[in-house]
Amino acid sequence: MHKTALVLFSGGQDSTTCLAWALARYERVETVAFDYRQRHAIELQARLNVQREVKAQFPQWAHKMGQDHLLDLAVLGQVSETSLTRDTAFAMEASGLPNTFVPGRNLLFLTLAAALAYRRGLEVLVTGVCETDFSGYPDCRDDTMKAMQLALSLGMDKRFLIETPLMWIDKAATWALAESLGGKALVRLIVEHTHTCYLGERTQRHAWGFGCGNCPACALRARGWERYAAV
Repeated sequence: MHKTALVLFSGGQDSTTCLAWALARYERVETVAFDYRQRHAIELQARLNVQREVKAQFPQWAHKMGQDHLLDLAVLGQVSETSLTRDTAFAMEASGLPNTFVPGRNLLFLTLAAALAYRRGLEVLVTGVCETDFSGYPDCRDDTMKAMQLALSLGMDKRFLIETPLMWIDKAATWALAESLGGKALVRLIVEHTHTCYLGERTQRHAWGFGCGNCPACALRARGWERYAAV
């Protein structure tokens, strides 16, 4: 039975839900984030606020929260020409993918997370990827996660388990999952403290939280909230 986990934790709605999911299951949970010079780098500060609030509001989880790690991944920004790493308008590419797709991002995240987990003695990698209610990113698909789990386990000669709690649920169900894990208190925490907006907007407050309200991330979060709140 697995007892330790490393959560890929950006400070957004999905990764915060995954953090709560991991804290409800494992005895020790560490977190890791990546600074790849993203335009919405405000999420790196938001994640610290989320961690603080989780510890304060959920004492049953606080003692399980282990070390937090922030890795410098500037090289990803250097090789990426996307609207998440450049001052470029959001648009669809000829490939059919949105220009918010950062090629190799999740593959690199998982590889570095596994290397960190290897050193820290952590057994499970938890990530908020999803192919039910997403933008079509190929590195968010279940097949990709299964392939990465095999490659990392073979390449490091250590069996890793990659858990994807959100893989088969939409954003409305993600809000509902958060409520099932931590009640309305966790839902309020996600609304007030997490950050999803690609533009880094934190001055406009909506029912679902802060954001510009127009970028793809805000639109997805807002639609999920509307369906969740209507139930």
